[in-house]
Amino acid sequence: MRGQAERPSETLRPRMVWRVARRDLLATVRDRRTLTSTILVPLLIIPLLTMGMPLLMGGLLGQQASARQKVGVVGALPASLTQALTRDEPQARGQSARSGVELVPVGDPMKAVQSGQVDAVVVAASPPPTRAGNGQGELRVYAKLGNYKTQAGAFGKIQDTVDAYNHALTLSRLKSLGLGENVLTPLRLTPVDASLPQEQKSGQLAFLIPMLMLQFILSGAMATALDGTAGEKERGTLESLLVSPVRRSEVVAGKLLATTLTALITAGFSLLGFLLAGLASAGLSHGAGGAAAQALGGQLTLTPTTFLALLLMVLSAALLISGLLIALSIYARSYKEAQTYVTPLSLLIVFPAVALQFADFLKLSDAVYLTPLFGSMIGILDTVKGSITVGHTLSAVAGNLLGALLCGWLALKSFGREEVIFRN
Repeated sequence: MRGQAERPSETLRPRMVWRVARRDLLATVRDRRTLTSTILVPLLIIPLLTMGMPLLMGGLLGQQASARQKVGVVGALPASLTQALTRDEPQARGQSARSGVELVPVGDPMKAVQSGQVDAVVVAASPPPTRAGNGQGELRVYAKLGNYKTQAGAFGKIQDTVDAYNHALTLSRLKSLGLGENVLTPLRLTPVDASLPQEQKSGQLAFLIPMLMLQFILSGAMATALDGTAGEKERGTLESLLVSPVRRSEVVAGKLLATTLTALITAGFSLLGFLLAGLASAGLSHGAGGAAAQALGGQLTLTPTTFLALLLMVLSAALLISGLLIALSIYARSYKEAQTYVTPLSLLIVFPAVALQFADFLKLSDAVYLTPLFGSMIGILDTVKGSITVGHTLSAVAGNLLGALLCGWLALKSFGREEVIFRN
């Protein structure tokens, strides 16, 4: 069973290409699960990851600040230090009220911490000084130092209180000598953030944006690509399509168009999810935990220029991913077998995207932007930070288009081989 012969001089007929693409798009639209993963999942998952997790972290930190932890004491502490440790501090703007700790006597500090009797233990190894210049005392703090809860709670409060206690003793000593506080800091350091405004808003988790955006492009394209190739082979409908008056090149172009459109729809909703998360983060920045959410999750803000750059890179990346999916899945005998072929593709996105969190330590040459897919990841990250250039945008797009052409050529070769089309 063979399709009509195709001469090299024949060109693609847009009407036929669209008919094939519409056929695959209708099959995708009828699947409610695909629509859910294309529309609802990006709008829910992205705000949860970029804003929900930082808000949760900020809330947990605020809870530890407002909670009163138990701290064991071995030895005698100065009355002023004891009062400072147990004193509650009023609520500051955008922060939770900071409660003091509850001091309880313990015997074995190591066992008291390990058993959970107390969160930390303060041991006065030598008598703590009550006046600066009378020698140096030592306080040993027993705590689970690898525990974030302890770091934000008992240990953090002890460390801050002791630092404030030392500062107060030093100021008192300087005052008795007729000196001011500026004697301790003859040279004042004033940091000024020279980052671009857009980079300041992007937050510390900006590297997640390229990974999530390309992952959703992959998931959106995967449903249409697999169903239009391996799925049709399994159902036996691909044979009827290939014997119809449609050229093989038009079949490949139509399926590539349908897959790319589905991927772009998912990319559009993922971009909308980022923008909504940025707006919500800006609105909650003054609340409890909001500052932490803004610093970690940040905001996605786009100018007309950066939006155009992002659009070009996303479009070329969607075309590349779609071509790669079609070229791989046409070899499969069934839908499940095609899933085993394309599932590892997510690793091609996850591993490089995770490495982008160390992009500040790397010296990337301009040639890296020509790397298919990875160049667009770096370009998207630069777009989020507002540092993308026209040259880097064009390089990333060119790399993706070259990769898409290669994948399209491989897919066309596969559609022309009867042993591949009818191997099920």
